[in-house]
Order: sequence, then structure tokens, then C-alpha cells
Amino acid sequence: MNKEFEKINHCLKQIRNKTDFEPLMAVVLGSGLGAYASKMEVVCEIPYSEISGFPVSTVQGHDGRFLFGYVEGVPIVAMKGRVHFYEGYAMNEVVLPIRTMGLLGAKYILLTNAAGGIDLDFSPGDLMLIKDHISSFIRSPLIGENIEELGVRFPDMSRVYDAELSECIRKAASCEGIDLKEGSYLQTSGPQFETPTEIKMFRTLGASAVGMSTVVEAIAAHHMGMRVCGISCISNMAAGILDQPLTHSEVQTTADKIAHKFERLVSILIKEIGQLKEV
Repeated sequence: MNKEFEKINHCLKQIRNKTDFEPLMAVVLGSGLGAYASKMEVVCEIPYSEISGFPVSTVQGHDGRFLFGYVEGVPIVAMKGRVHFYEGYAMNEVVLPIRTMGLLGAKYILLTNAAGGIDLDFSPGDLMLIKDHISSFIRSPLIGENIEELGVRFPDMSRVYDAELSECIRKAASCEGIDLKEGSYLQTSGPQFETPTEIKMFRTLGASAVGMSTVVEAIAAHHMGMRVCGISCISNMAAGILDQPLTHSEVQTTADKIAHKFERLVSILIKEIGQLKEV
């Protein structure tokens, strides 16, 4: 058996020793959704620190635990806090939680994040449906021996973000009267913010927003057959657009301000996905 697959299964067994809960959907709670647990009917919580071999976030303000429970009657597993490549973890460790949730039974996954707005029509506080991504500036999580039990060696990435799930996000936004933006998300390694010249380059390449997560998670999830969708909270305008420095506190402040709107959108989306027929 592939060593990486053995590691994932080791984590999976530890979780199964604590709960037999089987989720339909996985949700990664990025900035702005840290308090989403209050919207869940939580039946089990497992801190990452209690899972041997599991990565633990080192970023201030990022909790680290799995939440198992129900939203609108839909069984979900939520990641309250994620780990990032810039924390020093290998890329296979960064996506280990995603693969674990897939093996726990999740067929759908919603990835959320806080991002810098590159599109000049965006404003801080906007929510953006991720239609596509750019992975060219980060290491692929699929480098190395392929895990045949999860997916093929050369997976197609023509449609990473599921069209039906994206339509569910649009419908949820319309129901809540939310002006939903749409665009492509670009991931950098971080932890430094981008330079104004880099942002100009990213805009030329077609990126609408930039951040330090999500893309590698989407690749890993898509590789193993999960249906993927994503939403970015535009927490600030990217470097060079406004005449002010970028700070992590600004990102967190904006995300907190729109948390209620973001939470409503996610809850309606989960209900919509729960009504889909599995493919």
C-alpha cells in the first residue's frame, strides 16, 4: 500500500474510533466562518491535535478541529481551521484533511477563504463564487507516487468546480439578496502578501482574487472524485490597488463584518446540496 495512503488511513481509523458519523458534505471554514459551529447541530468534535500524524494550524485565530453534525438536516463534516503550505507543512500534509473527509464519506465539498480582490469591480466585503483557479504558482499536491486508491495519475482539470453546485450557490445568493461576484482564484505560497507588480501580472493572467489556500485542496478533492465548489470573501483589495499597506488584521476584521451574510449563504447552499441526487 502507498505510504501516503497508509498515513491517511491511520488518521481515518483514529477518527472512526471516536465517531461513526458519515457526512454527505465537507465544508472548510475559512476566515469569516469561524463561528459557524453555532449554526450546526454538532454531534461530535475532534481536535486535530488528538489525531496522531495530523497537521495542526499555527496561525493565530485559526482553530483546529473537525465538527461533525447537521445543517438543515444535512450531515456534514466541517474543518474549523485549515493548515497552509506557508506554515512549513509538505503539500501532502496540507491536503491530508481533505482526503480524510473524502474517505469519511463526503461526496461534496465547499471550500471557503478570505482573499484579496484583484478585479477592480470588487470591494472589500464582497463574496465571490470561484468559477476556476490558477495553480501555476504553487506545488501540486499530486506530485510524487500517485495514490491509485484515490484517483488517476493524470486527472483532468477542465471542470474542477462543479457546475450544478455553482448554480446552487447562485440560487442561494439570489434567495438572500446577496450580490454574488464570480471569478477565478489564484493561490500563492505566502506568507508574504503580493507586490503591486505581481498583482498586475495576476490580473493579466485572468485572476479575480488571490490568497494562500484552497487551490491545492480543490485539486486533491477533485482528484479523488469529490464534487467541488468554492466561495471567497473579498477581505481587502490586493496590493497596489489602494494606497495603503496590507495587514492580516484587516483581513480578519472585514471577514468578521460580513460573517452573518456569509453564514446565511452557506446554510442555504448546504440545504440545496442536500436535495441533490448524488451522481
